[in-house]
Amino acid sequence: MTLDSTGGTTGGTTPDTTTGAALGIDLVDMAFWDRPPQERLADFARLRALESPVYFAEPRVPFVRAGKGFYALVKHADVVAASRNAKVFSSEPAATSPEPPPWLAKIFGTPMVNMDDPGHARLRRIVFRAFTPKMLAKIEDEVGALATRIVDRVVEEGPRDFVEQVAAPFQLNVICAMMGIPEKARPYVLSRVDAMTEYSGVRGSLASPRTLWLLYGNLKAIVDLRRLVVRLGKARREKPGDDLVSALVNANPDGERLSLAELGSFFDLLLVAGNETTRNTLAHGLHLFTEHPEQRDLLLGDYDERIGGAIEELVRYVSPIIQFRRTLTTDHELGGHAFKAGDKVVLFYLAANRDPEVFKDPDVFDITRSPNPHVGFGGPGPHLCLGANLARMELKIMFRELFTRLPGLRSTGDPTYLLSNFDNGITRLPFAYSR
Repeated sequence: MTLDSTGGTTGGTTPDTTTGAALGIDLVDMAFWDRPPQERLADFARLRALESPVYFAEPRVPFVRAGKGFYALVKHADVVAASRNAKVFSSEPAATSPEPPPWLAKIFGTPMVNMDDPGHARLRRIVFRAFTPKMLAKIEDEVGALATRIVDRVVEEGPRDFVEQVAAPFQLNVICAMMGIPEKARPYVLSRVDAMTEYSGVRGSLASPRTLWLLYGNLKAIVDLRRLVVRLGKARREKPGDDLVSALVNANPDGERLSLAELGSFFDLLLVAGNETTRNTLAHGLHLFTEHPEQRDLLLGDYDERIGGAIEELVRYVSPIIQFRRTLTTDHELGGHAFKAGDKVVLFYLAANRDPEVFKDPDVFDITRSPNPHVGFGGPGPHLCLGANLARMELKIMFRELFTRLPGLRSTGDPTYLLSNFDNGITRLPFAYSR
């Protein structure tokens, strides 16, 4: 085992392993994720062109993480194969990067995203009730009414920032309505979600006061949200209502229910992965349709016919959730590399969705693309996003409302991007429409 220049260990690498340091690429460093998107995509193209996955060292950080390092899976075939083989490519101990310290799970419990079967299967079976066709049909009218209210407010206030006025409040209110969170508490929930994603997987200088303060803010936001939903869960056990929390904390016909700790973990997951998927795709979508007016005209020429393909292409092109991590449970060969048990890999959906071996002209935004086997909702397998169909429904409803009621809707400046290696977010997007 040797020590690399960042202070991380290269344990698990073999003598012929290519490292990110040798290529001048560091997917761990905040500076990489602060670069323009096209520059990052160009580096991912360099990584895809290599015969086998590249190793990236991570620093040792006392009380935070051990610095094992990971191999980047950037080819579509590798990401799909790893996603399908959950027995070998485990979500335990953590699916997020950087890998959180073991003590965090002891405090907050283990979220579903960081679990394998049988625990994962049990939780997924319970929370699937939130995403059945019957449940989605039940809330469709409510989602439509919410979209109408949001556009009403834009018309009343005038356009300023698309994220603040449309993308963020829309998805957050859908989730809160499903969960039964009172309207007066929703601004507080939004502030906590923003705090949770402000520190989301970037290294920077981990010894700096700013980064440690962001990490503290992230953890405090998690605690705040869990307290809120646990209080609601206790209330719904005593007096069930017609909401998702009531369904989850009270036994189903098989006698299964979420504990209050499991409810808190599920709420975190829904607010981050679920919320950010729709929020990010909406904001990126407006900017993409502005930069590609021919695609917008194609969509509006036959909305009902085109919107399905448009949503799939938006999710592919944007990749709203950038990556998840896996740990090898046994020795295994994939993508030209012989992995050892205990090795870490990171599945970069952003890179897999631009793989020219699968997508013709992958950097072209084309809403007629077919087939479109993107991994924007995660790869196939037991961890495929439960909320994918909810996100599709929300995007279909909101884009219809926006383009129908706000003629000439367009972004009017460059987006401000969230600095993150997990969340392909836009924090601000100026916009306008014709009056």
